[in-house]
Amino acid sequence: MTNHKINVALADRSYSVVVGSGVSKELENFLPRTAKRAVIVTQENIPFSINLSLPHTTVLIGNGEQFKSLQTIEVISEQFAKFGLTRSDVVIGLGGGMVTDVAGFAAASWHRGTAVVQIPTTLVGMVDAAIGGKTGVNIAQGKNLIGAFWQPSAVLCDIDALKTLPDRETRCGLGEVAKYHFLTGDDLLALELSARIARCVEIKADIVAADERETGGRAVLNYGHTLAHALERSSDFELAHGEAVAIGMIFAAHLAHSLGRIDDARLAHHYKVIRDSYGLGVVIPRSVDRKVLIDLMRHDKKAINGLTFVLDGANGVEIVGGVEEKYLHQAFDAMELP
Repeated sequence: MTNHKINVALADRSYSVVVGSGVSKELENFLPRTAKRAVIVTQENIPFSINLSLPHTTVLIGNGEQFKSLQTIEVISEQFAKFGLTRSDVVIGLGGGMVTDVAGFAAASWHRGTAVVQIPTTLVGMVDAAIGGKTGVNIAQGKNLIGAFWQPSAVLCDIDALKTLPDRETRCGLGEVAKYHFLTGDDLLALELSARIARCVEIKADIVAADERETGGRAVLNYGHTLAHALERSSDFELAHGEAVAIGMIFAAHLAHSLGRIDDARLAHHYKVIRDSYGLGVVIPRSVDRKVLIDLMRHDKKAINGLTFVLDGANGVEIVGGVEEKYLHQAFDAMELP
């Protein structure tokens, strides 16, 4: 199987994303030359390991969104101090999207910036979370509201790690993979797994290179995420991220349809890709309240001009602000949410 190497072009912050079987064995080739020690940030339930010859220690963080918090950053930082980690050393994030987000933010904060190498072990981590330098933690008012842009030194996507994933974790990743179908129109289903992941990385790398700090075009990577984040919070994270994104993209398609941005055929195409091709759920849980969801969406990070969404349309997927609430209700009605 061929390994794929993608460059995230960000001038002096450029780095490589390597996708393939066994690529985590190349880890030491991607560590900063100045690093004399390393701290691996991971979780107890990660059934995937790495080998390091330089002195290192491992910090375990809790499982679940409740541990994606400032308290966890404090605990990690205390371990950095105890181990004697310096700005010249390296942090390694080994795990899913939550781990890479937390490890990245901890690295960005430690001594105001310490190198981090990400080794995502989930599909969602490989195609989205570990790439692009967005790190952060949650607070009660919303997801990822505290964080930093901190680009990794490298990202190693070892697809051997995917063999250990439970079915639900795989579905979560497929929700993010499906997103890229609508950003480019590519037939990603025609590619084998490694090439499909690499193509998703290429798409994200190009978008990040053009808008590193999400001042414009990068926000299209949040397609489906406005409702998804609201669903996650309103369900107390019983819905996993990728599952919520799949539903969120269907909602965004219905919203775009209500606004006259897409036609019936394009709406049907969303169902074909998300539900029929990837086998993902497309029904909003009946236990959630649409008024609660709307209130949560008003506090989304993109909402600088009223209710703001990433929506499909004649010019492709783009940011649309000032959406009137009546159109949200039309989309909820179409999805049969009481």
